[in-house]
Amino acid sequence: MARWLPRSTDVTRFCQKLNRVKTLEDDMMETSFNRCLSTIDLTLLGIGGMVGSGLYVLTGTVAKEIAGPAVIVSFIIAGFASLLAALCYAEFGARVPKTGSAYMFTYVSVGEIWAFLIGWNVLLEYMIGGAAVARAWSGYLDSIFNHKIKNFTETHVGAWQVPFLARYPDFLAAAILLVATAFISFGAKVSSWLNHVFSAISMGVILFILIMGFILAQPKNWSAQEGGFAPYGLSGIMAGTATCFYAFVGFDVIAASSEEARNPQRAVPRAIAFSLGLATGAYILVSVVLTLMVPWHTLDPDSALADAFYRRGYAWAGFLVAAGSICAMNTVLLSNLFSLPRIVYAMAEDGLFFQVFSQVHPRTQVPVVGIVVFGLLMALLALVFDLEALVQFLSIGTLLAYTFVAASIIVLRFQQQKVDAPAPAADGRPSPEPHEGPSAGDLKEYESFSDKLQLVDRDKSKVHREPGQLKAAFEPYLEFLSDFYPGEVVTVAVVTLMVSAICLCSILVFGNTHLHLPTWSYSLLLVLFSLGFLLSLLLIWAHEQQRSTQTFQIPLVPLSPALSIVLNIYLMLKLSYMTWLRFAVWLLLGLIVYFGYGIWHSKENLREPRPQRVSARYVVFPSSSLEERVQAVQPSSQPAAGLPDTDTEDGKR
Repeated sequence: MARWLPRSTDVTRFCQKLNRVKTLEDDMMETSFNRCLSTIDLTLLGIGGMVGSGLYVLTGTVAKEIAGPAVIVSFIIAGFASLLAALCYAEFGARVPKTGSAYMFTYVSVGEIWAFLIGWNVLLEYMIGGAAVARAWSGYLDSIFNHKIKNFTETHVGAWQVPFLARYPDFLAAAILLVATAFISFGAKVSSWLNHVFSAISMGVILFILIMGFILAQPKNWSAQEGGFAPYGLSGIMAGTATCFYAFVGFDVIAASSEEARNPQRAVPRAIAFSLGLATGAYILVSVVLTLMVPWHTLDPDSALADAFYRRGYAWAGFLVAAGSICAMNTVLLSNLFSLPRIVYAMAEDGLFFQVFSQVHPRTQVPVVGIVVFGLLMALLALVFDLEALVQFLSIGTLLAYTFVAASIIVLRFQQQKVDAPAPAADGRPSPEPHEGPSAGDLKEYESFSDKLQLVDRDKSKVHREPGQLKAAFEPYLEFLSDFYPGEVVTVAVVTLMVSAICLCSILVFGNTHLHLPTWSYSLLLVLFSLGFLLSLLLIWAHEQQRSTQTFQIPLVPLSPALSIVLNIYLMLKLSYMTWLRFAVWLLLGLIVYFGYGIWHSKENLREPRPQRVSARYVVFPSSSLEERVQAVQPSSQPAAGLPDTDTEDGKR
């Protein structure tokens, strides 16, 4: 029975395969893509990904049903929470200017299987998101024409009542996706130009909404007679924050485009900061205008802005709002179709996904196979599937990616930086490493034992501590941690921090409702898991970080990423159990793909050295004095260089 069990060495080697990290090239600016995008291009891509139909629909829904006029506070808190995740993306995008976004960031710091699962989830997120926006675009346009398109389709094509399928095929949604796919395949510059056009129209409409809205504003709509500013209290503000958080999920398109940026070290952090700031400002100001124009409890959740102008006697403004909404949805479509093939390309280029998707068109310099295939799949989803039940799935994929990117920042900051090997000298031998000890002129004779102790203490204080090593100030108190390799304790502490965060958020979300814990146990568990989280955070902080680099770095590490981790886990646990069930099924499919294809074709797997059996034999040549020569048996049949072949020697003798 025992012989069928795997050996411990095999299990260790298998776990090492799952957690191997990506080896980056020496020149990370070298790429098969066209580096043509400027900071403005990336900023507008980010704005297009964030300021979509949510500006025209989400603001009214949250204001009426969740938070009231305090939706403004919800957007401020959500914008700050998104900033924590965005800063993590900004640091990674500047340090690792490669396409792939969260997948790539996880691969270079945490491990292969985690990176694959992140990429696998982001892939589905973009597909469902693009198809859902296309159906919303189609429905919005159809409503302008009094649903004539829907009625014509149901009359001449038919309707069906099948679970998970739409009531009728949406040919308009599929058509807009196919048109967008064609434009995206022409290259990054064409996609960027098209995004500029739609973003300019959308921002012009937003500017019109703000100017007209402030002219028509009535402060009495925030008065106590209308319910006050925060009718649902603090709980309503926080519930609104959880919903508003999803309005900012589009900024990762900037990180996915970093391999096509001219100067990613500067452009990516700036574009993320500018786009997130402008998007947050737009959401806050539109919420102010909307709740001041009409009483919040009379808003129409489906078309709040257009209805508000109509009720104030400006029906013609509804057409402008409709035009802005359609252009905003176009930018979201372009953002999804732009990012998805590049993430698939990154996975295929690393060998974790099918190799055909790593092909780049020589003229347009885009992954045209991925664009066409996933554009068609997205169009098929929009054509026949009911996406309303799957829309919540978008949230869990995004939040999981944010969580792993934040954890990756902590791991990366406390890892030792790779140092290039010393260059060979002119004679072909490697140049000697710089001597860090005292020079010959500094040598001094120390006679007494106290002198020797002083010398040891002085040299110890001058020792350069690498990232991941315990800080000198904590060494007397945590001396037992000095025996670990640099970064090992930090990695364990990050895992402990995430487990503590999961337990803490689980108690907060389910403690009173599902678990029905008594007050004493609820409080005790909160204190215990909070202490575990804080102790893990302090343990990470007690180690040395990488020194400042020329690229952007998120401030207050590890505190900022840790707060992002807690927030993302809390929001994930607030999702419905059906979302988690679908998520588990999709993860299972991803594991089948990884263990069936990815783990065997991974480029990191090909880089691993193959064990070779090398033996040695001793050949004793008879002579007047005993001589012994050692000849290594080479893998090939050729004799070792510089040593004579024994058969030839015997033949000559």
